[in-house]
Amino acid sequence: MSHSTTVAEIRWVRADLRARRAQGLLTVLAVAGIVTALITAATLLEDGTNPWRGLFVRGNGAHVWIHTKDAPDPAALRSLDGVTDVAGPYRSAPATLAQGGKKTPVALQEMAAVLPAVGRPLVREGRWLDPGSPDGVVVERSFARATGLRPGGAFTVIGLNGATHSLNVVGLAESGDQGFYPEWAPGLAWTLEGTLDQVEPALGRSESVTGLRLADPDDTSLIVQRTITKLAGQVQRVSTWREVQASMELDNRLLGVLLGLFGVAGLVAAALAIANATGGRVLSQQRDIATLKSLGFTRRQVVRMLLAEHGTLGLAGIALGVLCGRLITVYALAETVVVPLSSAPLLAIAFGTVLVVLVAIWLPAWRGGRTPPIPAAPVAPPRGHLSRMARLALLVRLPPALVLGARDAFTRRLPALLTTFGLAIPMMMITIGLGCWATLDDFERHPEQVGQAAALTVRPGSLTSGVANTALADPDVVAAYPGTEADALVPGQTRTVRTRAIGTITDPYPFTVVEGRSYHERGEAVAGQGLLDLLNVRIGDRTRLTIGGTPLIVRIVGRVLEPEQDGEVLSVPLDNLAPKDALPPRFYGLVLRQGADPAAVRARLQAQSLEVSQVVNPADRLSVIRVIIIALVGVLALLGLGNLLTASALGLRDHALDLAVLKAMGLTPRQVMATLVTGTGLLAVIGVGAGAVAGALVSSGLIDLQGAASGIGAGIGRSPAPATLLLAVLTVVGAALLVALIPARRAARARIPVTPR
Repeated sequence: MSHSTTVAEIRWVRADLRARRAQGLLTVLAVAGIVTALITAATLLEDGTNPWRGLFVRGNGAHVWIHTKDAPDPAALRSLDGVTDVAGPYRSAPATLAQGGKKTPVALQEMAAVLPAVGRPLVREGRWLDPGSPDGVVVERSFARATGLRPGGAFTVIGLNGATHSLNVVGLAESGDQGFYPEWAPGLAWTLEGTLDQVEPALGRSESVTGLRLADPDDTSLIVQRTITKLAGQVQRVSTWREVQASMELDNRLLGVLLGLFGVAGLVAAALAIANATGGRVLSQQRDIATLKSLGFTRRQVVRMLLAEHGTLGLAGIALGVLCGRLITVYALAETVVVPLSSAPLLAIAFGTVLVVLVAIWLPAWRGGRTPPIPAAPVAPPRGHLSRMARLALLVRLPPALVLGARDAFTRRLPALLTTFGLAIPMMMITIGLGCWATLDDFERHPEQVGQAAALTVRPGSLTSGVANTALADPDVVAAYPGTEADALVPGQTRTVRTRAIGTITDPYPFTVVEGRSYHERGEAVAGQGLLDLLNVRIGDRTRLTIGGTPLIVRIVGRVLEPEQDGEVLSVPLDNLAPKDALPPRFYGLVLRQGADPAAVRARLQAQSLEVSQVVNPADRLSVIRVIIIALVGVLALLGLGNLLTASALGLRDHALDLAVLKAMGLTPRQVMATLVTGTGLLAVIGVGAGAVAGALVSSGLIDLQGAASGIGAGIGRSPAPATLLLAVLTVVGAALLVALIPARRAARARIPVTPR
């Protein structure tokens, strides 16, 4: 290939790109948005980018934490096969953080002034413990944010003996050995040994916490079993790295799945849009391509030019998307993503998108390369019989402009099909996004339908029957259910799960039971989807757990929507516990009347010296999904806009010479404009309608699948409201007609001479 030929190809490509800058920019932005969504989704979904991994690796975390009444012998634990190192044992004691009339449970854990080799907290703000500041503590970062604690600030803690102590926050730290607050409660603060002795001098009111670092993390269950056997009944509860990892990754995976779904569907829509745009340009450039071939350009050279022109736009979008995805995960999601996306999935996304773009371009480019020279080049749109749509328009006696527009819509079947599907897929994803939005709205408006009947939790320092009466005296409180929580060892005793005893057999807690029924007799329980999956049991099965050394045998009679602890929660009536475990209630779950403001009720109860906390709604943790939906709708709108511009340009190209004929037949400019708009608008109506119907049918099912995978369970999915969906369809169709109207109006008013074909 000669140098002059190469220069000619480059000039032709550059001139064509300059002639359609707006459409080229849309293609670049659309591809960039899709790649950004895919990279962000892969970052959130990749196991290595979970915040737990970064914290665990940097802090050399322990794989297993054993909670015992007395301090075990670390040498005996280190001698276990598979254990490489031991952290602690550390003494831990419960206390109450008193701040501005609000009381919050906190666990104080002793730690040396020198950071340990295993289970090392990562100081994010301030400094670590110093013997020169005996009243200083380091607070876990997520707990500090929830309570408003800052380095240098003072706060008061109340020990179990009722004594108050003033402490100072010297630093904030993160740890891969415990999940984020409030999902992982109580809050955690590290203190020196002497400080802990002052707050809780009685050893009997504390516990010992010991961490085990394993040679092989996959042997966690086996090592836990060996440890429990070694300690012979001293173990109260166990937490493993898998539990912490799952706790930290819940919201990430929900966002990642949503982004991945949008990204994959958007990539398909982008391929259709690019193929449609390339095919449209090939059709509109048939004269130019035929001229080039008559001048000596080969089929391969024509295909290469088309690939270079449209591939440049796709590659520019991919490069921009990779850059944006990296910036978003490093800066915008800095608090969520600790480790950026690894090279393998990043390259897979980039090369996969390149492959999709090139395939989408190559097919119409190959057809363009087969264009014959000028003598055989067609100059008129393909002819044929009326389409079914046009026949229907004639039968119902629509105006001539609409009949002609219905005919024009399907003049070229393949571009019409690409345009329809190119609009249907974005509209389907927009509808699914509206379903996610409706689900979040349902979480906020009706938390009782997603397992949160109690909007407030009362945890006063001294629980008596009078506490419930005080709470019920509030006009907005409907019921107060006594409850307590404990960690129970699962069968095999390899890990612990949350066991909640709330309500009674005669007055059960109003769970949202989606399968089976609530408990009505002793020995019955309900469970979340996560616990059913963990224990591999079904409704009607019996299971055995151990609470504080006492076995608890229950029959699971129902599945409830459980947003806490990844759904790994067993709920039983309070009077179902054994006598030795039947302690006074540790909290009361308050059910409010419909429409009551939880914040106002909480303020009134706090004024009566009650410790009241508001239940964390899942919608609060997932509010960022709304921002994600808005951003992705914008990307999908760009794809739809590109398809519409291509369809409008192709329609004008095919029927430009017909405009003069239509005017000569007596059609006014407005009727001519209606003809052109109908041709594009009809494809938009079909595509948008089909996409909306498909999205409405699958949205709730997809949300339920993700709910089941995250442990909450199926039954949370909501389809968008009919009024919302109708408004969305009308908005999109209206925007499509407006996009088609602008060039149609310009073409209808232009003077086009009648020339023989």
